[in-house]
Amino acid sequence: MRPARARANADSRFDLLLRGGRVVDPARDLDAVMDVALAGGRVAAVAASIPAKAARRTVNVRDRLVIPGMIDTHAHVYEHVTGSFGLNPDLVGVRAGVTTVVDQGGAGPLTLTGFRKFIAEPATTRVLAFVSNYLVGGLVGHRYTALYGPHGIDVRETVKAIEGNRDLVKGIKAHGEVGGYSRWGVETLRLAKAASRQAKVPVYVHLGRLWAEADGTRIDPDTVVPEVVPLLDPGDILAHPFTKNAGAFVSREGKVHPLIFEAVERGVHIDVGRGGHMSFAAARAVLDAGLRPFTVGGDVHGYTIARLEDGSWDKGYFDERERPGEAPRPIGGARVGSLVQVLDELLALGLPLIDVVRMVTANAAVLLGLEGEVGTLAPGAAGDVSVLAVDEGEWILSDSLGVELRATMRLRPEIAVRGGVVYQADSPLLRAGARQVA
Repeated sequence: MRPARARANADSRFDLLLRGGRVVDPARDLDAVMDVALAGGRVAAVAASIPAKAARRTVNVRDRLVIPGMIDTHAHVYEHVTGSFGLNPDLVGVRAGVTTVVDQGGAGPLTLTGFRKFIAEPATTRVLAFVSNYLVGGLVGHRYTALYGPHGIDVRETVKAIEGNRDLVKGIKAHGEVGGYSRWGVETLRLAKAASRQAKVPVYVHLGRLWAEADGTRIDPDTVVPEVVPLLDPGDILAHPFTKNAGAFVSREGKVHPLIFEAVERGVHIDVGRGGHMSFAAARAVLDAGLRPFTVGGDVHGYTIARLEDGSWDKGYFDERERPGEAPRPIGGARVGSLVQVLDELLALGLPLIDVVRMVTANAAVLLGLEGEVGTLAPGAAGDVSVLAVDEGEWILSDSLGVELRATMRLRPEIAVRGGVVYQADSPLLRAGARQVA
């Protein structure tokens, strides 16, 4: 990764100075043109004017949006072990303007040590995990459904993995979806909750069809939510509110299930988990009902992307109902390549910029139990910053069904500062997203 160009000063008290940007830090209700100084890998000062001579390196970020380092709460970065599903953490992370990524379910209790040694520790990006509810984790991208029943879960092993890796593991990933429900009811989620209550961490629940129903069964998708939601505690997370798949927030009648409102009222959070799930129609239904995501996970994974380093792509999203041994079936729709692409979609759907920034900074820090350490530019916090250009114009966004939405602005990552070190946002994943209108 190439460090961003900067001007050097020999004698100074700061290592890095970001000058003249629009600093938005929702954790401190800050939105103003400010300078941000970093020293020793941490935020040292935020002020209206800090002399350039006070820093060894200065980066001019005038007319740029300067925010706490973005946190992607739903990533898939267990490269190789999860087959083509897992991506390189730095392609999804710092090279895409994101300073922290949370792998959702790639590592299981039996594979967590490898995740730490071969993924989290070598990465430049801060890598955290919600450990899989299943002993094997997300081997080969969850394509072998038989691995993911109650027989593949050991509550004691899950708790042991969490207790021994508190710095890395911030929760448990589980499923509450139609295919699993047709096989095991909600038993796998009950086991996840047993482990989460013992370990005192939240559960992140996938809603919306993932696997096909078991042979010989046919499940009414709208019956799943009433079974899943009552099991959840404050701090747990429901994912994929805008999914195109059945069995989630929006019923076949196009209405949000009443239990979702009750869950949010008692402290259950909502994470976008975009991936191949996005339906603009479902998003409208959820937002018009008054629900807002708490955090934003990009859910970028390798089933949508091929040959990343040379910038080429595969045919599109794969059919989530594929069976083991079958070739993946492309189903089209827009590829998601980065967290910022999802932010563009939320902005085009009408959410205010300050709220969207809060979702990927302050709120994400709360979800991870890391308030004050990340998700803020308060002096003493980790020296993680995302710098984005705000481009005005006209773009066309597309959801996972190919439905289009027009946007009049786009966020474009330029640099990520991770632990006080500056990296260019040059990931080929950033090439996906909005199509500009000529």
